[in-house]
Amino acid sequence: QVQLVESGGGLVQAGGSLRLSCAASGRTFSSYAMGWFRQAPGKEREFVSAIIWNGGSTYYADALKGRFTISRDNAKNTVYLQMNSLRPEDTAVYYCATRSRAVVAGIRSAYVYDYWGQGTQVTVSS
Repeated sequence: QVQLVESGGGLVQAGGSLRLSCAASGRTFSSYAMGWFRQAPGKEREFVSAIIWNGGSTYYADALKGRFTISRDNAKNTVYLQMNSLRPEDTAVYYCATRSRAVVAGIRSAYVYDYWGQGTQVTVSS
């Protein structure tokens, strides 16, 4: 199993920035990719970004490209999500997840991820 712990959420004013972290432990060698998803109240969980451990290829939701940046530190088994120019509509619980299957297809779908963190709340005030 892989354990994931998110941190870095909080309250920020519109236009501000936050950096989320997701630390992985356990059978991390089995992880192929890490993803970030978010879920706002009353809405479905949506894809934010993903990164491949080996090589660092990155993927973003089209609407977030340019404001959000995903990165990883392989030595620390940690993935980051830098969020800039935050907007009230970015308010949500942000989750990280890991995928073990070594294929890119479906990387934007929550269904292909095996393990999830507990989530961290991000609130953007107007």
